[in-house]
Amino acid sequence: MALAEPAGEDSVPFPDIIELNVGGQVYITRHPTLVSVPGSLLWEMFTQKNARSLARDSKGRFFVDRDGFLFRYILDFLRDRRLVLPEHFPERGRLRREAEYFVLPELVKLLAPKLSEQNSLGDDPCQSDPEEPSPGADTARSLASAAAAAALPGAQSGAEGRRAGFITIGYRGSYTLGRDSQTDAKFRRVARIMVCGKTSLAKEVFGDTLNESRDPDRPPERYTSRYYLKFTFLEQAFDKLADAGFHMVACNSTGTCAFAHEQTDDRIWTSYTEYVFYRE
Repeated sequence: MALAEPAGEDSVPFPDIIELNVGGQVYITRHPTLVSVPGSLLWEMFTQKNARSLARDSKGRFFVDRDGFLFRYILDFLRDRRLVLPEHFPERGRLRREAEYFVLPELVKLLAPKLSEQNSLGDDPCQSDPEEPSPGADTARSLASAAAAAALPGAQSGAEGRRAGFITIGYRGSYTLGRDSQTDAKFRRVARIMVCGKTSLAKEVFGDTLNESRDPDRPPERYTSRYYLKFTFLEQAFDKLADAGFHMVACNSTGTCAFAHEQTDDRIWTSYTEYVFYRE
C-alpha cells in the first residue's frame, strides 16, 4: 500500500489579509490588492510563487527590500489606479524608479517627466525656490559666487554643488545636582537632536542619519524645523557638519532648575541649547 505524498509547498495558500515589511515599514493590505495588476512583480510574487518560498522578517511578515516610504504610493495605485501625490512632491524620480522595479508600466507613464508641470522641478534638488525668497538669499548667493570665483579650477570641481547656508542644531539636556555638588552618572542626557534649516542642506550633511518622519514631504528648497537625528551624540553631528565644510558661528543656551524631591536637596537642571553653523 503506497503512502500518501506530503502536501507540497504549492498547496499553502496566501491569506486574504497580508502583512508586508517593505524596507522596515509595515503595511497591511488584502491579497486581491497586491495581485490586482497582472504581470507586475507583486502579482508574480503572490500568485506564481508559494508562501513558504518568499522572504520573511523575524515576525513572519513578507519582506520586500525596497523604499518603505515610497511604497505607500505604490499601494495606493494598486487600490484605485490613481496617482495622488502631495504638493511639491520631491521624490517623483525615485518613485518612478520604484514603479519600474514593481513592473507597473501604467504608473511609470503617469510619473514620466512633463516640462509643463510645475511639479517636475521637484526632481532636481539643486533648483532654487522661485517663491518666498528669504531676505538673506541674495547675500548668500553673493558669498557663494565670490568663493567660487576665487577658487582654483581644481578646487572648484571638488566643491561643485556645495551651496552656502545655515544649519541649526538644537538639543535638550538634563542633569541632577545633589548634595555636596555631586552629580549622578547621567550628567548629560540628550533625548533628541533637532535639525533646523533648508531641507536639501540637511539631507546633504546627515544623509541616512536624518529622520524625516515628522516632515516627510518637505521640498528640497524649503525650510524645516521638524527633522531630528537618529543618534544622540552631539560630537557625531559636529563631525558631520565639519566634514561638509560648516563652521559654528553662534551658540545660545537657556536653563531651568527644579527640586527633584521635596525631602531632598537634589535639583534637576534642564537646558535647551542651539548651535548655529554656516557654510560659505
